[in-house]
Amino acid sequence: MSTGDLLSIDPLELKFPFELRKQISCSLQLSNKTDNYVAFKVKTTNPKKYCVRPNTGIVLPRSTCDVIVTMQAQKEAPPDLQCRDKFLLQSVKANDGASPKDITAEMFNKEAGHVVEECKLRVVYVSPPQLPSPVHEGSEEGSSPRGSVSDNGHANAAEFTNAARAFTEQLEAQDKSSEARVLIAKLTNEKNHAIQQNNKLRQDLELLRREGSKSGGGVSFLFVIFIGLLGIIMGYIMKIS
Repeated sequence: MSTGDLLSIDPLELKFPFELRKQISCSLQLSNKTDNYVAFKVKTTNPKKYCVRPNTGIVLPRSTCDVIVTMQAQKEAPPDLQCRDKFLLQSVKANDGASPKDITAEMFNKEAGHVVEECKLRVVYVSPPQLPSPVHEGSEEGSSPRGSVSDNGHANAAEFTNAARAFTEQLEAQDKSSEARVLIAKLTNEKNHAIQQNNKLRQDLELLRREGSKSGGGVSFLFVIFIGLLGIIMGYIMKIS
C-alpha cells in the first residue's frame, strides 16, 4: 500500500494471472485520507494493451474508489513472464462538490503550479493456479485389482449395461443358430424323401416298360401319368437343391 498525503493506493503491483488468449482484470482501491475532494488520473506506458475504468475520477472525502484494470487477450507470452509495463496514478485536490466531468488535464499540470501527487505501479504476471489432478479410488499401492465400484457398493452402471447387452446378443446368436440347424435338417429330410419317391417311380416306370414290351402295345395312359409325376418330382428336387 502507498500512503501519500491525499490517497492511499492498494496494491502497488498490478498482478495478472497470465493466460494466453484470455482477457484478465485486476483492481485498485483508492482511499481518500483527507476532508477534501481529490481528483485522480491513471496513465500507462502501453495504453493499447490495457483498459482502465475509470481512468479519471473523484474520490470523496474519507471515502474509497475502486479502479478496474483489464489486460486485453494476448497471443504470446513474454519470456519468463516478465513485464515492463508501468502505470502512473496522479492525484490532486479538487474543488468541493467537484464531479468527474469537472476534471481537466490542466489540473495535473505541475508547471502550472498545481501540487500533484504521483505513484508508480508496476505490472506483474503470475502463473495461473494449477488444478489438482484427480486421484481415482483404488489406485493406492497394495490395493487389489477390482472393477469400478461406486460409494454405495453398486457396480458401475455403464459396465453393467454393456455386460447385459453382450449376454443378450450371445443368446440371440445361439437362438438363430438353433433355428438354422432345424431348418437345414428339415430340408434334408424333405430332399431324402423326394429322392426315395423318385427311385420308386423309376422302378415302377421300368416295370411298366417291361410289361408294355411284352404285350406289344403302345404306350399306355398309365405310363404317361407316371412320366408326368416323375417330371414334377424331379423339378421339386432341383428346387430344394
